[in-house]
Amino acid sequence: MMQRVKINQLLGSKTAMDSVVVKGWVRTKRNAKDFSFMEVNDGSCLKNIQIIAGADLANYPEVERITTGSAISVTGPLVASPGKGQSWEVQAREVEIISLSPEDYPLQKKRHTDEFLRTIAHLRPRTNKFGAIFRIRSEVIQAIHMFYRDRGFYCLSAPVITGSDCEGAGDMFRVTSLDPAEVARQGRMNFNEDFFGTQANLTVSGQLSAEMFALSLGDVYTFGPTFRAENSNTSRHVAEFWMLEPEMAFCDLDGNMDHGEELVKALTRHVMEHCAEDLSLFTKFVDKSLGGMLDTLVEQPYERVTYDEGVEILQKSGRKFEFPVDNGMDLQSEHERFLAEEYFKKPLFLTNYPKDIKPFYMRQNDDGRTVAAVDLLVPRIGELIGGSQREERLDHLERRMDEMGLSKADYWWYLDSRRFGTVSHSGFGMGFERFLMLITGITNIRDVVPFPRTPGAINF
Repeated sequence: MMQRVKINQLLGSKTAMDSVVVKGWVRTKRNAKDFSFMEVNDGSCLKNIQIIAGADLANYPEVERITTGSAISVTGPLVASPGKGQSWEVQAREVEIISLSPEDYPLQKKRHTDEFLRTIAHLRPRTNKFGAIFRIRSEVIQAIHMFYRDRGFYCLSAPVITGSDCEGAGDMFRVTSLDPAEVARQGRMNFNEDFFGTQANLTVSGQLSAEMFALSLGDVYTFGPTFRAENSNTSRHVAEFWMLEPEMAFCDLDGNMDHGEELVKALTRHVMEHCAEDLSLFTKFVDKSLGGMLDTLVEQPYERVTYDEGVEILQKSGRKFEFPVDNGMDLQSEHERFLAEEYFKKPLFLTNYPKDIKPFYMRQNDDGRTVAAVDLLVPRIGELIGGSQREERLDHLERRMDEMGLSKADYWWYLDSRRFGTVSHSGFGMGFERFLMLITGITNIRDVVPFPRTPGAINF
């Protein structure tokens, strides 16, 4: 029995083939007097392959009834195509109907809005746009692991269930095995009776775990799902998303920025080289200025500016922002995008934020007012990376935890790392979906996540 050949391999063939087996889903079909022409796609690439089915086929009456969305298997020679825009086609000797799609198949040959396609997220990977983005997503995942393997990093599987709140924001999903009826009867949640004997949550970051391993293995990274219970219905937020978090021992803030710039440039370059066909869909139909942005990402050095300098630029810009700019505030997306898109017109690192708007673990600067924090701001997105040099000095860390009202007993293991062989170390988190939005021009995070989780929506 012949094995099927994927369409991307057939379209890349240098020569004709006597017999191939193609399996896929019918995108379009039209019947002529003695032939049926079908465009078939199997998900392996953006382009379809044309199938020519003649009236001499034994089951031609059945072939004529094939509908859009049907799954078929075709056997026949791969021959040069006289059609415009295609190198090869398959002349069918056999057509097997694997599954006939009904007439109400929702992806007929017409343009569909992104809003509509979100309601059929289980089918939207069959469209050109979403097939392309999810192939790119897969390729970037592979590129991340190759990037870190080639640089001697070790991959850490950080816990998804945690008792720690890394960010201190409190917007965490609670994990419990308590019976809701018993909780209602008692009028409270008794965590002593819960599965872990204490309150447990879904992780918002793997950073604290990565710090422990960096202080043992040197350079590590964690890459996986994180969760935020923010009741936010914006184009930039979902409840479940993926974070890439490298952590590096013997590394200061400058080394942290060097690494972030190298990472973004390497991943962007990889997509440009390995996903050119899929990327072309976005440069042609989603954002015609995307090509220039990608060139900027890989070719231009990234600016480095302090928070105070950034605030001064914003205040002197003459721009009327929705949120007025004040030194000491946490910058909003409109401020970040102004700096990246309009002022510098390229990515920039913003450093040394006020300590009062940052978490407890960031290294305190000598001025007593700021911490060694850094955000990478990029056009269209705003913040892509957020990180810091970590506070390695035990006395400073304990004092900061006291100031923020954090229980040192809950973080005893974290403090241990500052007692036993502490060293300078740094790291950051990069929002994976935000990176995908950056390199494709897609403006809604829901469209780069296979099955987005948002307030009031957990379908699929």
